[in-house]
Amino acid sequence: MKQFYIKQKFWSLAGTFTIKDELGQICYRVEGSLLKWLKSFEVFDREGQLVSTIQRKFTGFLPRFEVGVEGQTSFIIQKKFTWFKPRYEIENLGLEVIGDVWNMQFELLHQGAIVARIDQEWLRMTSTYDVTVYDEAYCDTTIALVIAIDYVKARKRTAAAASS
Repeated sequence: MKQFYIKQKFWSLAGTFTIKDELGQICYRVEGSLLKWLKSFEVFDREGQLVSTIQRKFTGFLPRFEVGVEGQTSFIIQKKFTWFKPRYEIENLGLEVIGDVWNMQFELLHQGAIVARIDQEWLRMTSTYDVTVYDEAYCDTTIALVIAIDYVKARKRTAAAASS
């Protein structure tokens, strides 16, 4: 089992931050693109090796991300149009998502077994998440999934603030 803490920086134009384990040691470094029209992220492990890429794709007004995890197949995260509660479709992940993805309180299951749990900490200045990965083979996939969904949520918050 691995425990990760994702806390994004309050002021980071590119979206660069680190992800730490339960001992406070850096496990991943996330680097976001600064001046690209379609946002992208690269995730590196503690040795500096690229472990995943997250690329926003142009598909109209609903966000769509292609997530590539090194040594595994890529998957797509697509926000679906709904009137009330936000909903995401995750294609080619090979995992079942149970819970409330929009509020970041969900679990990832593989063949009925929980492989990861994601919980957002509320009442914080920045997006902060507790991520528990029970099957370490899914660490990179889980981290990439959380980063992509959090970016969609951050864009929605920014758009809502700009329109008020």
